[in-house]
Amino acid sequence: MTAKLNILTAAPDIMKAWFGASQKIEASLEPSLIELVKIRASQINGCANCLNMHTVDARQKGETEQRVYLLSAWRDAPLYTDRERAALGWTEALTRLSEGHTHESAYGALKEQFSEDEQVKLTLMINIINGWNRLSVGFGAWMEPAAAKTAAKTAA
Repeated sequence: MTAKLNILTAAPDIMKAWFGASQKIEASLEPSLIELVKIRASQINGCANCLNMHTVDARQKGETEQRVYLLSAWRDAPLYTDRERAALGWTEALTRLSEGHTHESAYGALKEQFSEDEQVKLTLMINIINGWNRLSVGFGAWMEPAAAKTAAKTAA
């Protein structure tokens, strides 16, 4: 895939703010949970760039190959905690809003596992990764994980 434009250089000020928001929200919840959420949303959205980046990040943060591979079948795999399942269900519900507003059961599970503060932070993280997915897919972005980390440090 050939990039249509470089989103980092086309709008550097707003991308710096977007990176900053991403990093601040990311730091507010467990690193492994955040990566699972990013991977699952990116699977649903078909974002190769984000899948490449966040599967590497997840492994670097201690995530196992097995849990990364089984993420698309998380409901049937016994490898995820109730908290992770609640986060993944909420991620799917919000990422698939166009398929209908059927998120009430996902919210029930979320409410059992996350404080109100954490619910907001997780929801913002889901919005952030869905935004990154749309930027990457829309503009044909591809960035190797090491290059993305360097760009993030430069933008911060």
